[in-house]
Amino acid sequence: MKIDIATPAMLFPAISLLLLAYTNRFLTLATIIRNFSKEERDDNTQAQIKNLRLRIQLIKRMQIAGVGSFFLCVVSMLAIYLTYQQIGNWVFAASLVSLLYSLWMSVREILISVEALDVHLDGIKHSPSNEKK
Repeated sequence: MKIDIATPAMLFPAISLLLLAYTNRFLTLATIIRNFSKEERDDNTQAQIKNLRLRIQLIKRMQIAGVGSFFLCVVSMLAIYLTYQQIGNWVFAASLVSLLYSLWMSVREILISVEALDVHLDGIKHSPSNEKK
């Protein structure tokens, strides 16, 4: 299959928006982590901290794979421009694989985020102020 230089270029807006979304997730988690009280050391807090660590690692992988996909798109365009069509095709395929991996990490992070909300709700349900009611 022969692709032209516009094919990899079509991914630029999508990858850019994904990286923006990933950065927003990262900044939100960073804010949550910075707001944790050092005095809180119950089991619920420990579970939340473990969950946040895992989510941060996944977001790091998402961002690295997204940037890698962007980089490979540019390399693919360069190869096609320089008339190395077959190399450009393979590099573009690698870019798509990297993007797919990034999206998979995003799905995993979303699932873990839902678990984090469940842990938080369990903490609210079992908090001393709710047990008095």
